[in-house]
Amino acid sequence: MALLNSASLLGIPTKLPTFFTTPKDKWNICRLISPQTRSFLTSCSVKTTLLGEDSGAVMGPHTTSFSGSYGQSKRVWIWTENKEVMTAAVERGWNTFLFSSQSRELADEWSSIAVISPLYIEEGGVFDKEKRRVGSVFKISNPGELELLQPENGLAKNVVVDLLDWQVIPAENIVAAFQGSEKTVFAISKTFSEAQLFLEALEHGLGGVILKVEDTKPVFELKEYLDRRNDLNNVLSLTKATVTRVEAAGMGDRVCVDLCTIMRPGEGLLVGSFARGLFLVHSECLESNYIASRPFRVNAGPVHAYVAIPGEKTCYLSELKSGKEVIVVDQKGQQRNAIVGRVKIETRQLILVEAKQDSVAQTHYSILLQNAETVALVSSCQGNEVAKAIPVSSLKVGDEVVLRVQGGARHTGIEIEEFIVEN
Repeated sequence: MALLNSASLLGIPTKLPTFFTTPKDKWNICRLISPQTRSFLTSCSVKTTLLGEDSGAVMGPHTTSFSGSYGQSKRVWIWTENKEVMTAAVERGWNTFLFSSQSRELADEWSSIAVISPLYIEEGGVFDKEKRRVGSVFKISNPGELELLQPENGLAKNVVVDLLDWQVIPAENIVAAFQGSEKTVFAISKTFSEAQLFLEALEHGLGGVILKVEDTKPVFELKEYLDRRNDLNNVLSLTKATVTRVEAAGMGDRVCVDLCTIMRPGEGLLVGSFARGLFLVHSECLESNYIASRPFRVNAGPVHAYVAIPGEKTCYLSELKSGKEVIVVDQKGQQRNAIVGRVKIETRQLILVEAKQDSVAQTHYSILLQNAETVALVSSCQGNEVAKAIPVSSLKVGDEVVLRVQGGARHTGIEIEEFIVEN
């Protein structure tokens, strides 16, 4: 197979904020090169790890891409000599493999037992089996080498970088330098954590990663991570439900979930007493007369309640802790992942809310929440109407709220098919 065509970093704004570097940063010079310096670098003789003219590469039928946030296409190549790693990668849809020039026999052997697209790293770059150059290679261990990595410097359509020293700042500067370019930058990653770092650098991430491993675990972890990213492109199906009961319920231990994310009006967490129906509980992002806005917080409900988390799963509010991920959802079903920064459990007065999808429905859905003016459910809206946050303290029978209806039977948070009765 001839390799992929260019994969531009879609969705990256024309101008990126400059707060990620300071004049003292070791790697900040990539974005601050003068036009005169750029002209000099273009005309100078670049070290052997930077390739010269490129014939370009063509996307073949087996190239796999994963859509990340902001519409970016994320690509994964595998570099390994372990057959178990090869098998795990192929089973997960990845079939572009890198080999050293001394491993052509291994590439031929694997090509006979699986549909793979072998590429070869040799002196001067990355080549396909027809010996066409499809990638440039850069080893970066200091700011001077990073300066040379510019999209206009005669690079191939695909650029492989091996960050030998710092990783975060160089990756961010590369994202900034290649924004709008038709070149795809791959970073060599020896662990899943490194791969995640490169795919999230400066929020948009590099165009791809080369997972260089001899163990299957990073393959599993990376696939699960990319699947979660792809879930964010799917709009959740939400429906309206009519409130049928509002009643004080006494004291209980409720959970405040503080996220490492700012939420906007209309956003919150999906929470419910039963997994079959989760209410959209609004964040505390709205201003009030008596308390300051806390746009990072959702006063989510008591410890027993379910909350939606990535991977179409649920967990109990009592299980949330720092570092765990939840999904933030708005009234139209748009979702995004957020990291939990802190969880506060305190004893407060609770209120019980029950709702049905319509007047003849037999299934009811319920949630308990702290009885306070700052705790609200998201109202149902149609078309371009703006949803409202209805404080539970003023909620009444007949109000319409947003609900996520799904399968009720769960095992460790995963939906399963089985007979279940919950009241």
